[in-house]
Amino acid sequence: MMNSSGTTFILAAYSEIGDIKYFYFTILLLLYIFTISANLILIVVIYVERSLHEPMYFFLCSLSVNAIFGSTALCPCLLTNILSDRHEISGISCLVQVFFLYIYGQCEFSSLALMGYDRYLSICYPLQYNMIMTTAKVIMLIILSWLYPICTFGIHFILTLQLPLCGKIIEKVYCASYSITKLSCIDTSINNIYGLINLVSSTVLPVILIMYSYSIILKICLRSSKESQAKALNTCTPHLVILINFFISAFFEIVQNRFDMSHMPHEVRIFLSVYFLIIPPLINPVIYGIRTKNISTRVKKCFLQKNNS
Repeated sequence: MMNSSGTTFILAAYSEIGDIKYFYFTILLLLYIFTISANLILIVVIYVERSLHEPMYFFLCSLSVNAIFGSTALCPCLLTNILSDRHEISGISCLVQVFFLYIYGQCEFSSLALMGYDRYLSICYPLQYNMIMTTAKVIMLIILSWLYPICTFGIHFILTLQLPLCGKIIEKVYCASYSITKLSCIDTSINNIYGLINLVSSTVLPVILIMYSYSIILKICLRSSKESQAKALNTCTPHLVILINFFISAFFEIVQNRFDMSHMPHEVRIFLSVYFLIIPPLINPVIYGIRTKNISTRVKKCFLQKNNS
């Protein structure tokens, strides 16, 4: 595919931005700055506050690192192309973006699955929890949550690299593997089949595991006292909100890739295509900061100490 170092792609979706590009640029820049800042604050607070040195918060740190990773893989390129008149991206840069963005998406699902597993153990096996979720196991699970997406998508990525291309126009504002595959001159059945398998293993399976975990949690809660139910609800709500938001946004992106959505307004298609890459990393630390008392209390203390000094 990329045997020629001079290969470039045209990101055609920028062509309809028009004269309000500076407005889009400003909004996107502010969202990017807020996303990086909010996730960094969350990571620092968890690192500094010893009471937060628990598996759930370590998994949350991994989620925040992934948010920074995904946002940085997308936003600088978006900002550059919004102001540019050419809307081009080199073949190498396109491939790097494809790899990073897909790792972000798959790692998000694996991290959310780990957090669901952690909530399942803490609520269903509270007495054995500390023996099961040891520090070594937490570290191993976090490493696996990153290695698994890299290995599974790596195979798909190599298959994409082998495709000879007969076009260079990508109808999106960023590079996507399926968009590149559609430019191929040859049959892409193998790529499509493996892409579907990869989609199921990296998206559907984690969601099934999470649903199973919460079905067991629900059964336990229904047999517990109101106090225990309230505690479980408070613990699980942030994770469920984040999961539902990311799953719906990822579903919109998958539908757009696989089906013709030309009947939808251009602005709506653009918004839905970048939603799962911009909004979840933005609101995840906010949701956990508001809904998790230990985190919100620590953040307030930090700001109060700065104001008093």
